[in-house]
Order: sequence, then structure tokens, then C-alpha cells
Amino acid sequence: MIDWLQAHLGMNPQLQTRLLVTAGTIAGLWLVRHFVLGFVYRRVQDPWGRYRWRKGVTYALVAVGVILVSQTWFVGTGALTTYLGLVSAGLAIALKEPLSNVAGWAFIIWRRPFEVGDRVQIGPHAGDVIDLGLFQFTLNEIGAWVDADQSSGRIIHIPNGKVFTDPVANYNKGFRYIWNEVPVVVTFESDWKKAKQILGKIAIKHAEHLTAQAEQELLAASQQYLINYRKLTPIVYTRVVNDGVQLTIRYLIEPRKRRGTEHAIWEDILTEFAAAPDIDLAYHTTRGFKYTDEGKPALRAPSVTPYETGVPPADE
Repeated sequence: MIDWLQAHLGMNPQLQTRLLVTAGTIAGLWLVRHFVLGFVYRRVQDPWGRYRWRKGVTYALVAVGVILVSQTWFVGTGALTTYLGLVSAGLAIALKEPLSNVAGWAFIIWRRPFEVGDRVQIGPHAGDVIDLGLFQFTLNEIGAWVDADQSSGRIIHIPNGKVFTDPVANYNKGFRYIWNEVPVVVTFESDWKKAKQILGKIAIKHAEHLTAQAEQELLAASQQYLINYRKLTPIVYTRVVNDGVQLTIRYLIEPRKRRGTEHAIWEDILTEFAAAPDIDLAYHTTRGFKYTDEGKPALRAPSVTPYETGVPPADE
């Protein structure tokens, strides 16, 4: 093979040897990866465990391959240093974005702002992290045209360098619960105090069981972050809006259960309000108001006769 390469391609024996050693190294490492993962897959059935093994073995063999190939091509410290200096200067200019992505990958591995399985938002994109690579990480998108943080079905690939330029919000790190609010508007004529009591019972039914767990999570998170929540139990706030009295349920929930709990809460609200004759949900309407007959008696305007308005009766 060496004679054939030298005769047809004009390669000297030293270059041929290096090429063959490099190709053999890559092929050998690929076989090692194939056999190791085959052995692991026969014994590990958990998808998360398989993913960690696949990533760990790949990174380790790539590092070994770089070392072996470098020793094959660069003999002597001086030659290697000179080569790396020239290559680094060129790459810094020509491959700014890929290098930024590699640096972002190192930052993600070292600082762990998120891991595979976490739900994050980076810039305008939100989703569950399903893969982490050398140049990009992958999200299973949530939101977009889909309400309540549920999956849209799209897979988004985001360059790792974005962790240096865009804000990163993690739904799971630190304090793994989020606050959710369900605003309910009842008419001004409704018994809003009774409605508030009903909403309070519904909120406790669906969210109070998380309070003890959240307190433990908060205690652990306070060792790393300055999180100061004084009240973790569900609460109902009162506010007057244009259409009526707004009663807002505020409660803690796990991020992936937000839509399910909101669905259950609204079904209970509709059921309870349907059975209450003195409570009506408000919605945007247009109505007339006769200020001489309606409203509180003490605030009604006096009746005005035609003479008082300066308009004579029709028969005059």
C-alpha cells in the first residue's frame, strides 16, 4: 500500500505512515465506542442512563483521539507550540462563532446553568433540553402558538455561545416550583366575598399539598440563592377592574403541571359558580344606566322636568 501511494500520489513514506496511523486510530476508536456502547445498551435500559453513557464515552474517546493524532503529526515540543500558535491566531479570526460555541459548551459543563432534562428559556426560545453537544444544545420547544407551556412539537437547535449573550431562565435549578395565577372576574352585583371563599377552597384543594415540599426546596435553595418568600400557601387577591371584581388565585406548581392544574381549577370554578345563584362571571358587555333610577338611592340624580331643562312641553 505504501509503494502504491508513493507511485500514484507522490507521497513520501513519512506522510503515508502518518496518514495510515491517523486513519487506524480513528477506526480503532470508533470500534471501541461501538463495542462499549453495545455492552452498555445490553445492561442499561433507562434512556437517561444510556444518554449519559453515550455522551461520556464519546467525549472521552475524542479526547484520546486528539492526543494520539497530535503525537503522530507533531514531534517535538517546539514544532507543536509553533503550530498551535499559528492555528490559534487563524482560528480566532476565521472561526469566531464556532470557538464561542465550544467555550459555551465548556461553560455549560463546568458551571451547569442547565442540564439535559431541565426546562429552560434562553432569549425568546423555551423548551426542555434534550441534547447537549459541542457546538449547540437542543430544545423540545414549548409555547410559541401553544398555550400554558406545553410542547409545540418543534425541535430547536441553539448555539452554545448564546449562554454568553442571552439571559438563561431555568425552571428546575434552585427552586423547582413556579408561581401561577388564575384570574377570575365576577360581576359587581355578585357576592364577591362568597366567591373569594369558594376560590380559596379550590386553590387549597389543588395546591396546598405542595407547600411542605416547597418549604424544603426553598430551604435548600437559600443556601445558594437569596430567595425570600414569606408565604408559600395558596392565596386569592382582590382587585377591581372595568368589567367587575377580579379575584386572582396565586399558587405554587411544578412547571410541567401548570396547564393540568389550571384545567382542574377552572372546572371546579365553573361547577361551584353554577350552583351559586348570587355569583356570576363577568365579561365585556355594553349596558345603559339611568342615573335617576339606578344605583344607590342617596346618589341618584333628581328627576328633571321639561321646564327645568328650558324645553317647553310638546303642546305649547
